[in-house]
This record gives sequence, C-alpha cells and structure tokens, in this order.
Amino acid sequence: MTTAPRRGGRPASGEPLLDRAFRLLDAFTDEETTLTLTKLSERAGIPLSSTLRLAQHLARLGALERQADGTFTIGLRLLEYAALAPRGHGLRAIALPYMEDLHRATRQHVQLAVRENDEAVIVERLSAPGAGKVLYHVGGRVPLHGTGLGHILLAHSRPEFQESYLRRELFLEPEHTRMTAATLQTQLDSVRTTGVAYMSRLLPEPAASVAAPIFDRAGACAAAISVLGADGSLDTRMLEPAVVAIARAISRDLKRSGR
Repeated sequence: MTTAPRRGGRPASGEPLLDRAFRLLDAFTDEETTLTLTKLSERAGIPLSSTLRLAQHLARLGALERQADGTFTIGLRLLEYAALAPRGHGLRAIALPYMEDLHRATRQHVQLAVRENDEAVIVERLSAPGAGKVLYHVGGRVPLHGTGLGHILLAHSRPEFQESYLRRELFLEPEHTRMTAATLQTQLDSVRTTGVAYMSRLLPEPAASVAAPIFDRAGACAAAISVLGADGSLDTRMLEPAVVAIARAISRDLKRSGR
C-alpha cells in the first residue's frame, strides 16, 4: 500500500514532486520531441503509474500536451513562461535588430547565447539557407568547451568556475574526440586577449564560427553572439570586425536599458 504525499510535502519515495516533474520534462530531446508514456517513464526513471499521474497533471497545467495517439509533447505554457525570462526575452528584444543587420550582411547563421550553470543556452538564432547545418536549436544547451559561444562565456566566467570546469573530462562533439585541459586553457587565454573566439568542426559537415562577448551595465559578460557558417564559405577573420561591432552595440543598449 502506498501513502499519498501530503500537500506541499514529498512523495513516498522521498523525492520532491517538483523534481520528478522536471525529470519528465528533461526526458524530451531535440531528436525526440514526442514520447510515449513508456518511453517517458524509462527516460525519467519513474514508475509507469507515477509517470501517468504526473504527466496527466502537467498536461492539465499546459506544461505537457497529450496527442490523440496518447503520446506526450512539451506544452506551449512553458513557452509563455520562458518569454518572461529577462536573460532570454529581454536580451533578445534588445539584440534582435542588431542580429538582423548582421544576418543580412553575412547571409550566415547568427546566434545569441547566455550561460546557465555549466552550459550555454541559445536564446535566439537567425538562420540562412546554404549556411550549413546547425547542431543546436533555440532553447538548446550548448557545451562551453566545444563552441565559440561557449568559449566566450567560459572565458569571462569567474576564475573558480573555470578551474572547476577544467578539471572535468572534456570531449568535442559530435566527433567525440578528447580535449585536454591545457588545450582549453590556451584557447580561453586567447579569447581574453583578442576579445573573440574562433571555432571550427568537421562533423556532421565542416563549419566555422566567430563569436564575441556582450557586456551588461556592471561590466559582466551577459551573453555571446556568433556568426556560424559552412567552412569554406565563411571567412571568419573578415567577419570579426562586424561581429565585434554588433556585440558592442548590443552591450551599449543593454547598459542603457539598465539590465
């Protein structure tokens, strides 16, 4: 016999109900945006009966949506909440006009990201046909050590956070090649010296990017902006002045807004 959790208390398993809800939401990925109840249970590591009750409750709240065939997807209610995030929507509103200028001038992908804990989150991207394949969608989480956006955000983070990050095991994806802490440290030193980050990858197709920091009123790095395109069609050195100029313009308006 199971005991129902008290209102505001913890489930019988001892795990907070809110933690379980987020585990269900975390089960969805870029590749699998629609999940069956069984798959949702397996991914979240929650018993099937508990998954059903929690998923139904989240669906009633709009955090999940249940399709006609019984599968679940992320609900639009979460998009409404995400739009209220100052580091997402507020920054995006300021940056978007400048990103559009850069997009028109370069005809490449233009991306904007912020750091959350040990990852970067893309809050906006303007894409262009023929600019190559992108690996991360808006709202997607990006590794700090394997992307130009991530290098900018990591290089301008607190020294103690960098030291902790450098102690972890590092792999570059999707190639799955190991990166040493010494290599990453050298790259971060270069970012702080030059003010920009250059990155390239071979898989799933050759691509290159150049990124620059965006600073807030307090002088902290609030975000990073990059231009990403197919390697061979993108001269990152030629684009550097434009990316830096746009980053500075966004920084100026961000400071004026009081953010």
